[in-house]
Amino acid sequence: MFVLLRQLQAVRRSIALPAPVARGSLAFRHVDAGSCNGCEHELNAAANPYYDLQQYGLNLVASPRHADVLLVTGMVTVRMQRPLEAAYAAMPRPRLVAALGDCALGCNALGEGRQLAGPLEDLLPVAIRIPGCPPTPQQIAEHLLAALRDPPSTE
Repeated sequence: MFVLLRQLQAVRRSIALPAPVARGSLAFRHVDAGSCNGCEHELNAAANPYYDLQQYGLNLVASPRHADVLLVTGMVTVRMQRPLEAAYAAMPRPRLVAALGDCALGCNALGEGRQLAGPLEDLLPVAIRIPGCPPTPQQIAEHLLAALRDPPSTE
């Protein structure tokens, strides 16, 4: 077991995620608003022991009532607009919204216009933008760590 832990520590050093300058934490509530699941797979990879976002104080939570950041993936569909707004309203203030992936940012959206509620920025105030289709776990980690180090302005 000790050998495995040392190997894991060496792997963490080799991918060179930056150490946080100041200790703190951010709790994320993930909402899939209509994605292809590519971003979800990469988000899960970012939370696994290889990248280990929790060591930096970044945690995924099950309830928007416990979240600092609403992490949205996918182009918002008409049917997900109300649940997304309800999750945002349930969050305590100050609260942030993060758009994960090109679809959430309104780029290269798949689907018919009548099924889409529009880009996330038209519905909620997006403070953190994580581009990519899908973004790599490394990119996700870097953008979230940047939000922890230099928090964007809240609503």
